[in-house]
Amino acid sequence: MRTSRRWSALACCLVLAIVHTWPLILDPGAHSRNDNADTQLNTWIMAWVAHQLPRNPAQLFEANIFYPAHDVLAFSEPLVVPAVLGAPMAWAGASPVLVYNLILLVGFTLSAFATCLVVERWTGSLTAGLVAGSLFAFNTHTLHRLPHMQALHLYGLPVALFALDSLVRAPAYRAALLLAAAMAAMAYTSGYLFVFACVMTAIVAAVRLREWWPVKARAAQAMALAMVVTGLAILPVYLPYRRVAADQHMVRTLASVADYSATPWSYLATTSRLHGWWGGGLVRDAVDSFFPGVVAIALVGAAMVFAIRARAADDPLPRRRAWMLVAIGVTGAVLSLGTLTPLYGVVFQIFPPMQGLRAAARFGNLYLMAIAILAGFGAARIGRPWLGALLVIAVNAESIHAPMKFVPFRGIPEVYSMLATEPGPVVLAEQPFFPRWAVFQNGGYVLASTAHWRPLMNGYSGYTPESYQKYAEAFWYFPEPWAIDAMKQAGVTHVMVHTRAFHQDRQAVLPILEKRGDFALMGIGPNGVRLYRLMR
Repeated sequence: MRTSRRWSALACCLVLAIVHTWPLILDPGAHSRNDNADTQLNTWIMAWVAHQLPRNPAQLFEANIFYPAHDVLAFSEPLVVPAVLGAPMAWAGASPVLVYNLILLVGFTLSAFATCLVVERWTGSLTAGLVAGSLFAFNTHTLHRLPHMQALHLYGLPVALFALDSLVRAPAYRAALLLAAAMAAMAYTSGYLFVFACVMTAIVAAVRLREWWPVKARAAQAMALAMVVTGLAILPVYLPYRRVAADQHMVRTLASVADYSATPWSYLATTSRLHGWWGGGLVRDAVDSFFPGVVAIALVGAAMVFAIRARAADDPLPRRRAWMLVAIGVTGAVLSLGTLTPLYGVVFQIFPPMQGLRAAARFGNLYLMAIAILAGFGAARIGRPWLGALLVIAVNAESIHAPMKFVPFRGIPEVYSMLATEPGPVVLAEQPFFPRWAVFQNGGYVLASTAHWRPLMNGYSGYTPESYQKYAEAFWYFPEPWAIDAMKQAGVTHVMVHTRAFHQDRQAVLPILEKRGDFALMGIGPNGVRLYRLMR
């Protein structure tokens, strides 16, 4: 019966994912958020991982964009876990956009379901679990982050918390291995998630000190096992990030963090259909909205009242878990404020992985997880199943953003596929070749490269290498003769020219190219796209 109910809960989580992203499910191969360069980037990352893993996994991070830079995949999130989940579809011929959209739904579903199972194990109430899972997976923050696949595959955080709770109560190798598995899954998905989990581990160890200290020898052995297994498991993904930090200076400064931090108003901000009329204008960027909802706040209040009254109770475990979650939530909220408080600077200095993060606001995920699970504790105190079902409906109704807006994806132009079968070495440059301040406009080029996987000098990612800036300073002036000479010197063999994307003063690009003997036209695509072979 319990297994059957859990399968029903999983189905419920999937239905909620479909409802919250409506009308995505109606045509997941054509609906897209490709109006956002981050969507195009993350779609490319997942497609690259699925392409490269079965061919040459040792060269996974030597991706095809930003040629000739190295370890390019480490310029952003690795997304290996979501990519592996979608790989069978990609290998069967599904388009990168279709794979992205279906794995997006999987991420929402698993994040809700993992939280649901944790709360069910802790409270005995599956309905309370669904309340918590709904709040963690479907909130005003996550529902604005469809372009960020890593922000939707959050299931590692509640699983890691469950393992940590097991370790402090009764240290065992099974819990240590579960923690290591969750940490590794997060590291192979997102550096942010791994850092969040590390911070959460420190908080749990500090807040629950009185529980594990009497068995500190066993606890130390179990934690050491988790750390060793995690370290060995994540080494293949850690080393490329370490190289780009050392060799290509991909290290964030505190000054850059300040630009991507939340504010106190973020925790009142929401753009949901129900509350957006009053909470939508409190922050400059909707992804920095973290208001969990009125019902969630009321349930958290109820959970804390029960936790305080339980001081004299025979079983102090619910109270300990509640205060642990309060500490996690408060710490996450404070860290999300970035340099507005001294705490971020302290952690930034003593914990080097923090120096690879730019968006401090994302620490708000720890706050949202704490709120969700505490609300689940509050919901578990309600004995009537019908009232619990109403709470599930209520928390989802408060957060609903659907129907969502999508742009049509009509496929990658066939002219790009010509490069896949082009004999000999190919190094492609797409024009216009945007300067560093407009590098996000390369997002379409990056996605289109999934049709051929040849080296591409253009690129877009969370970090732009210095080599790109050097080339952009010359390539941007195409079709000037000296810009074309610079392309030849850089090793460019093919050029994709988007004639309609040039500024007004360079509309004469076609007559110029037609007069040159070193540009051999290979094919013409839609919207004035032309592929040329650049002759030496």
